[in-house]
Amino acid sequence: MAGNRDKTTDQMKIWKENRGVQTLDTLTTGAGHPIGDKLNLQTAGPRGPLLVQDVVFTDEMAHFDRERIPERVVHAKGAGAFGYFEVTHDVSRYCKAKVFEHVGKTTPIAVRFSTVAGESGSADTVRDPRGFAVKFYTEEGNWDLTGNNTPIFFIRDALLFPSFIHTQKRNPQTHMKDPDMVWDFWSLRPECLHQVSFLFSDRGLPDGYRHMNGYGSHTFKLVNADGERVYCKFHYKTDQGIKNLSVEEADRLASTNPDYAIGDLFNAIANGNYPSWTFYIQVMTFEQAEKFQFNPFDLTKGRLFSYPDTHRHRLGANYLQIPVNCPFRARVANYQRDGPMCMFDNQGGAPNYYPNSFSAPECQPQCVESKFKVSPDVGRYNSADEDNTTQVRTFYTQVLNEEERQRLCQNMAGALKGAQVFIQNRMNLKAVHPDYGNRVQNLLNKYNAEAQKVNTMLVRTGCGNKGDFYY
Repeated sequence: MAGNRDKTTDQMKIWKENRGVQTLDTLTTGAGHPIGDKLNLQTAGPRGPLLVQDVVFTDEMAHFDRERIPERVVHAKGAGAFGYFEVTHDVSRYCKAKVFEHVGKTTPIAVRFSTVAGESGSADTVRDPRGFAVKFYTEEGNWDLTGNNTPIFFIRDALLFPSFIHTQKRNPQTHMKDPDMVWDFWSLRPECLHQVSFLFSDRGLPDGYRHMNGYGSHTFKLVNADGERVYCKFHYKTDQGIKNLSVEEADRLASTNPDYAIGDLFNAIANGNYPSWTFYIQVMTFEQAEKFQFNPFDLTKGRLFSYPDTHRHRLGANYLQIPVNCPFRARVANYQRDGPMCMFDNQGGAPNYYPNSFSAPECQPQCVESKFKVSPDVGRYNSADEDNTTQVRTFYTQVLNEEERQRLCQNMAGALKGAQVFIQNRMNLKAVHPDYGNRVQNLLNKYNAEAQKVNTMLVRTGCGNKGDFYY
């Protein structure tokens, strides 16, 4: 019914109302030329061939053929919003960055939420980690804090990242999601256990983007004005409270409202119900990191290369000139020139080489990175050779309650049953906790027995003969 329409459905109606009574804009081509007729091609007679001189048509069609940027390999579907970050506590003893300069300081931000493995048309309510990235537009340039809604990650070594993502995407032969690929990789890499357990818990199905936490993923280094350093992780805790969907509700929404999370965020903002998160830092001294029982750097460091690299591939060398990416609060001055999508004056007549004698941009010694010592032997080290179970055991026994543990085991078994039995057996959940392993195994035994019964019935009815194709 028209009376039940929300702000996403009424977006164009609201846009029209906000314009008020005014003369309609003149329809133009991309070059600004006014158009007299946008409904009919130029043809030689009413049934004749169309003409190359029809610039209205060629302008429209040429743009249409090029208006889709290649989608991201991961985080292809998401929703963004603008807002601000406000400093509420003095952290200058840890960090000299201007973004944290004084209590009360505000900085414009853009936030992007996303699903991870699905394509741009996938449902918002699938079981999947959620991306949670924040771009701070600071006077010292943009600070991009990439993150997820999970404080841990599947792997530690960036070399494994392409293979891991391949397992989450489609089998290139069948173009289908393949449970063997997913669980084969996870079962062969025991460092995945923590994230996999988190993913198949209730938090694997967040209720939209407003009701989930964000985590800055990597470990960072903060330096104060005296050059003192600490390691830091960033956490954004939702002020709306954590809410998750049940499996049944997530499945229902996937078919009836696949853009549920995007719509929920849009409508909340449009209605003035602005979501917020409280930003925390978790610090650790260098000495504490050296002695800590777990590796505080257990998340891959490959994003330093891969994220800017994929932007340059998809958007061009000047992707930082696109308005949402532009560091508009800092003056960009460098020796980079030309390239696709150069949107401004190409830095005018300034020289494009360094060093030079013409008063062009100079280095600032006070901005040199802080020094740190590196002394270990260079080699290829096994990132999986760590304690991969203690933290997962804590998550299972102390973080989850009994009902949540039961749902985790049901979700885990429900997904794992699609993999071959030898892969199921290799998911050594008993190493985490006997109860965890036994519950999942008992459910798998039940599912496998049911599957075997179905297969036996198919053979008995003649549908399983060699060479037959059946559903």
